[in-house]
Order: sequence, then structure tokens, then C-alpha cells
Amino acid sequence: MHRIEKTVVSAPMDGDLWDLLAARRHVGLRRLLAPGPDDAALARILEAAAHAPDHGLLRPWRFVLVPQTRRDDLGTVFEEALAARDPAADDAARAAARAKAQHAPCLLVAILVDDPATPIPGTEKLVSLGCAVQNMLLAAQALGHASGLASGSALESPGMRHMLGLNAHERAICFIGFGTAGAMKPPRPRPQPAQFFSSL
Repeated sequence: MHRIEKTVVSAPMDGDLWDLLAARRHVGLRRLLAPGPDDAALARILEAAAHAPDHGLLRPWRFVLVPQTRRDDLGTVFEEALAARDPAADDAARAAARAKAQHAPCLLVAILVDDPATPIPGTEKLVSLGCAVQNMLLAAQALGHASGLASGSALESPGMRHMLGLNAHERAICFIGFGTAGAMKPPRPRPQPAQFFSSL
């Protein structure tokens, strides 16, 4: 029985993974429309994150959902961050900053947990977070949802840190949006392995 189970686990994959990789597109958060993933689908997406490499079993990341009931609060953080960067920002610019908070029906923030007391380098923790995010993007694709990432200086603002309840050793890295693509971009050229692979 043990040999049969081992054979099943190590059997070659079919084409599903390669199809998912080829089909996945970045969709800007403002182009992500409803419906987004329901609770069950979001749970599956988060389960995918748990399969990321994790040296030391630290789980050096977490994800925070920004529900619709908190989008206005997020918009205020965006506006305050803009005002701190550009005190002369006019009403239109401030309104545009607030409006960004309404993008994507399902919006998460990816947070790096980099406790300096642990022996694992911060770079490895960041790689682990990146793997968790990629797993989530592929899981969303498998469930029929589009996705996109967004960043920006507002993630480093005091208001954002306060809203997310970040500890001193935590850092907000990016937003992850899930939803339905309003319009799909054509596939972009992908680099060939010869462009990024070499041997000593």
C-alpha cells in the first residue's frame, strides 16, 4: 500500500498547472469587478497560501481582509497619505485617492512578519510571502477569479499601519485584489529560460 501511495504522489502532473500559469493575468484593481470570491472560495485561496515554503516554520506573513464596511476608512488613509506627500493636492486628487479604496470586490493586504528575534533572514521571509501570494493568485485562477496586485507609498504611512494594527516588526507589502475581470489583456511575451538561466 505504501508503494502505491508513493507512486500516486510522485506521478507526473497533467497539463492543468501549465494551463493555469499561462492563463493567469494581472488585472488592475480598478478593473476587478463583482462578483469576487465568496467565503468558501476565499478560504480555499488562503489554504493555498499555507503551502508556501517556510524555512523554520515561522509563517512570516499574514493577510488582512479589507471588507466593504471598512473601505471608507481605507480611503481616508489613502487621502491622508497623499496629503502628507503633497500638501498642495487639490480636491480632485484627494477624491481620486479616496476612490482607490473601492477597487476590487475582494481586497486583502499582504503583510510581512519579520521578527528580528528569529534566526531566518528577512529576505527568506519575503520570498516565503511571495510564494504564498503566487499560490493564492493561482488558486484564484483555478476557481475562476481574476486577480491583481497593487502597491504604493501609502502602505508605509502611519495611518495604514494603525488601521492594519501592525506590530513594529510587521510591514504591509502589497494589496491583493480578487474579482471578475472587466476586460482581459492579451498575453504578454514571456521570457524564455535562456534569458534568465545559466550554469556555472
